[in-house]
Amino acid sequence: MNEKMYTVGKIVNTHGIRGDIKVLPQTDFAEERFAPGSKLFMVNEQTGEAREVKVAGSREQKNVYFLKLEGFDNINEVEKFKGWSLKIPESQQGELEEGEYYYHEIIGCSVVTEEGEELGKISEILSPGANDVWVVDPSKGKGKQLLLPFIDDVVLNVNVADKLVTVRLMEGLM
Repeated sequence: MNEKMYTVGKIVNTHGIRGDIKVLPQTDFAEERFAPGSKLFMVNEQTGEAREVKVAGSREQKNVYFLKLEGFDNINEVEKFKGWSLKIPESQQGELEEGEYYYHEIIGCSVVTEEGEELGKISEILSPGANDVWVVDPSKGKGKQLLLPFIDDVVLNVNVADKLVTVRLMEGLM
């Protein structure tokens, strides 16, 4: 498959003896991604081996999903997939509303202040609670990492096409 793939979950364990897997979701759309009938790719990140699977059933419990995959009926058939990632092709990504972004669109963006001062590039996105926090690695090795809350008062403009984010630094952020 030549299409770019995006991780939506990680297989962390098996569950029971009937071939169910325990998945830690890595997507905001877990209900949709792990719904019965959904097609996913199980990918071994070390070897690059990939296998398309179809979800036969799923249930959520305490922020993890238990999936039943078509064609896997006992624990011995799914044991080898522990540690593998669950991915979808780029074509399966849904459209987002205005002002919403996929992580891969934001990570790597350059950050500048409204005055034009370059601050660095976004290296990571944290989700501690009320709003996401964008981690900015400083440009040219100067200073410390900057943590920017993704709120309207701070993030003024996001230009995904140009990979550029314009921000207003509130007192206490630097």
